Amino acid sequence: MKKVCVVFHLRAPCMEYHTTRKSSSCYELHVMFPNPEGPGCCAIILTIVSYLLIVATFPFSLCMCIKVVQEYERAVIFRLGRLLKGGAKGPGIFFVVPCIDSYRKVDLRTVSFDVPPQEILSRDHVTVAVDAVVYYRVHDPVMAENNVEDYSHSTRLLAATTLRNVLGTKNLAEILSERESISHNMQSSLDEATDPWGVKVERVEIKDVRLPVQLQRAMAAEAEAAREARAKVIAAEGEQRASRALKEAAEVISESPAALQLRYLQTLSTISAEKNSTIIFPVPIDIIHNYMINTK
Repeated sequence: MKKVCVVFHLRAPCMEYHTTRKSSSCYELHVMFPNPEGPGCCAIILTIVSYLLIVATFPFSLCMCIKVVQEYERAVIFRLGRLLKGGAKGPGIFFVVPCIDSYRKVDLRTVSFDVPPQEILSRDHVTVAVDAVVYYRVHDPVMAENNVEDYSHSTRLLAATTLRNVLGTKNLAEILSERESISHNMQSSLDEATDPWGVKVERVEIKDVRLPVQLQRAMAAEAEAAREARAKVIAAEGEQRASRALKEAAEVISESPAALQLRYLQTLSTISAEKNSTIIFPVPIDIIHNYMINTK
């Protein structure tokens, strides 16, 4: 019967396992203890036990070891609480060790959410309610899982705060007329703040600006008064132009008595073409002309 000799060597500070064959029947097992930052003895023992269980229960263990993520997903794997090297896994099939590995799926698709209406006091001391919509996506799954507890909830809270901060520096006229620039400023601020979280803010849009009812009535009255003033000015300009045209027409007609007669006949023709109950008694213009001369 053949005997095997095993020699143990204990070292510090890092822990590793390896064997060295010195002869056909003698092996040396070197065990080096871990440093505070590396995996501990328990971690290495659990890892070895987990791999032995996988081998012992093969092929049934494949159901627990093989995982699949979709094209738009990534898996961040933690082994005994430590982030596994190599970054996020996927898309497709990846391997996990039961009992010691845990993973979280991160969706890389663009997500949109509505910012709740915010009561904002503008720079000119007007209270308005503004709501917006934000579009974002995760560009680094590892940062999204490690640097922030809940990147989605944090992004929503930050969007509401940024909306209040940006609009608080604008007056009412700028809020109503410069929505595009306000959206761009919000997008830049949010993108810069969420970059350490692995989140990319793609777009921000201002949906609605709601004013108080009294302010709406005051603005409507002001707009109506402005429209009435413009209408009166336009009507006065029209009357002025019409009077000038009539004056020029009278000067042209006074130069030719026949022109007055033709205008008289044209008026009679226009009246007779309409279906009405108007009775017209034509009077020769010569009679009126003679009467005017006798009067003078």
